[in-house]
Amino acid sequence: MNRLEGKVALITGGTSGIGAETARLFIAEGAKVVISGRSEEKGSQLADDLGNNASYCLSDVTKEDEIENAIKHTTNSFGKLDILFNNAGGPVGAGLEDVTQKDIDYGVHLLLASVILGTKYAIEPMRKNGGGCIINNSSIAGIRYRQGDPLYSALKAAVTHFTKMSGVELGKDNIRVNAISPGAIATPIFWGGSAVSNSLSKEENERKLQKLEGNLANAVPLKRSGLATDIAEAALYLSSQAGSFVTCQDIVVDGGRTAMFNEYSS
Repeated sequence: MNRLEGKVALITGGTSGIGAETARLFIAEGAKVVISGRSEEKGSQLADDLGNNASYCLSDVTKEDEIENAIKHTTNSFGKLDILFNNAGGPVGAGLEDVTQKDIDYGVHLLLASVILGTKYAIEPMRKNGGGCIINNSSIAGIRYRQGDPLYSALKAAVTHFTKMSGVELGKDNIRVNAISPGAIATPIFWGGSAVSNSLSKEENERKLQKLEGNLANAVPLKRSGLATDIAEAALYLSSQAGSFVTCQDIVVDGGRTAMFNEYSS
């Protein structure tokens, strides 16, 4: 396999869920990976489990200096940066009548500014390396009604549009920029957890996850839940030679969910 042999990747929000699965897959395909995130215990354990080709960097993407530091950590640890997966995110808002300025500020920093600043700080090392690949985790909430609250949905739409605009500008530097828009992927983010919610036992998390997978399976034509590995495989495609002519795109990975609803369907 070794589709990423010799490549170096930084994955934000890499300590659990989609980020952790992507880290595992990238390393299996020959890459060296920096996992960044706020959960030091989980990130350090994951990096240890993945071996010498993995490194953990404590980082909060709502803070610009920590985004910049994660980029520096990557180049200092492995000498370069080929792939940036701006994956960190989570629920941010409330109903339209209940949303607050605090919700808006946090949401903008977590979901949009982190992508813009991650891209900004990745440009120089990628340019020095002759090019690179940036992947932004967006959402079908950015293209369909009632797939997320209005704030979350608007910010994800902005991520997708920023992806296309930055891909145009960075094409001359051989830096490809794409988005992945997952549908409902079965992770404990649905009940406020990460890959394993600290507030619940392992058994409780597994029970909730199994129930969630069953519910999500009924919401898509393929009749199975989306998994973190499905998004990781899309990220691998975009990062590998197979995706070398793909840029400015939003890859929807949703089991057909968006095809079941028009823009204003419930």
